[in-house]
Amino acid sequence: MAKIGKRFQEALKEYDSETLYEPAEALKLVKQMSKVKFDETVEAAFRLGIDTRHADQQIRGAVVLPNGTGKTRSVLVFAKGEKEKEAETAGADFVGAEDLIEKINGGWFDFDVAIATPDMMGAVGKLGRVLGPKGLMPNPKTGTVTFDVARAVQEVKAGKIEYRADKAGIIHAPIGKVSFDEEKLLENYLTLAEIVTKAKPSSSKGQYIRSVAVSSTMGPGIRINPLKVR
Repeated sequence: MAKIGKRFQEALKEYDSETLYEPAEALKLVKQMSKVKFDETVEAAFRLGIDTRHADQQIRGAVVLPNGTGKTRSVLVFAKGEKEKEAETAGADFVGAEDLIEKINGGWFDFDVAIATPDMMGAVGKLGRVLGPKGLMPNPKTGTVTFDVARAVQEVKAGKIEYRADKAGIIHAPIGKVSFDEEKLLENYLTLAEIVTKAKPSSSKGQYIRSVAVSSTMGPGIRINPLKVR
């Protein structure tokens, strides 16, 4: 059995693990219980009533959080010609084509998000076996395969995050930092909650959002009433 640290034990005394809180109250508790010396990431987890074995219930997408994530993300763009210049002007950290593909094949992964123009996907697709497992493969569903590379880069820099339901039907996503004001954390949370709610597959039966929790990197999960998720 894993040993529970003293700091974590103290945090457990500050809330009721059986209570289903309102979103604002839950986020307030997350901030209140953060006792570490670094700026923890705040994450939301939605357990959904879906069966990801069915293609139409594999929920995946992206959303721009109104207040960002508090983290600067490096962006790589696979593009040529005018689109290469467009990406550089928009603030992409790395831009190229075959040269970047070769570099990645050599084991380089010093970037957080990869974007590609559609005409580059024939070559980029060969990186699927190395980018896929790391969650870095460009995908039309998340807006990272597009000719509008300037907008795609700007959205990532502004706080765009990707979300995806895992095999257990749970979506984990960052919604900011503990240092954020409660209002900004709440606004980010509500933006994500609305997107997740609207993503309900028509074939999903019964209660769609089964449970919700928010937590900081080192803190316990604070449960939110799934009937008042928004």
